[in-house]
Amino acid sequence: MSNRAVALIPARGGSKRISNKNIKEFYGKPIIAYSIETAFESNIFDEVYVSTDSPKIASIAKEYGAKIIDRPAKLADDYATTQDVIKHALDYLKNRDYEFLATIYATAPFLKSRYLKEAFNQLKNSNAINAFSVTSMPFPIQRSFKIKDNRCEMFFPEYYNSRSQDLEEAYQDAGAFYFTKIKEKSNDIFFGRDTIPIKLPRYLVHDIDTIEDWKMAEIMFEVINKEGLKNDKK
Repeated sequence: MSNRAVALIPARGGSKRISNKNIKEFYGKPIIAYSIETAFESNIFDEVYVSTDSPKIASIAKEYGAKIIDRPAKLADDYATTQDVIKHALDYLKNRDYEFLATIYATAPFLKSRYLKEAFNQLKNSNAINAFSVTSMPFPIQRSFKIKDNRCEMFFPEYYNSRSQDLEEAYQDAGAFYFTKIKEKSNDIFFGRDTIPIKLPRYLVHDIDTIEDWKMAEIMFEVINKEGLKNDKK
């Protein structure tokens, strides 16, 4: 195996809830710049690509050193999936002989390069096919409930009398990055036995979909930088 790796950052131009989200300024620079810079800082990628339909995004991405994959309009609407974009990118890169692909979200300013390196090193030295960012759930899912007809109904009523500290910890997709061995296929789901979880602390995980999310991310980003948490090694 050559261990050649490529980073792909999907970034379409259209964004209904946050206008120009992928290039909106976040603490002094376009938010996509953080993902591009982190990919380069990891020193594990031969190339960093941005897949986009937007000339403006392409121009900004180039300023930060990324190469561009021109995405067709049919892969830039609300119905196109990330898998569709990845498939298009891999077809574009089919003659580059890469072994590993890392898909990194454009709105991931909290991501540290050491987690990318951890994922890459674990994956290339294992028989797993994928690796991705995860984080622990803030509250035991065993004690969760739904509201039906304005009444509460537990999903797992058998755990009603259980103490939170006695319940098994659960994890969720952190939505920062996804590694895969390009030339190997899995018969399992992505969140299955062929995948290595890379744990991120919850303070570095922020899903930015709305203006409220954006404001909260800015507040947390400032706190992390002031407290020095972004550079801790724990």
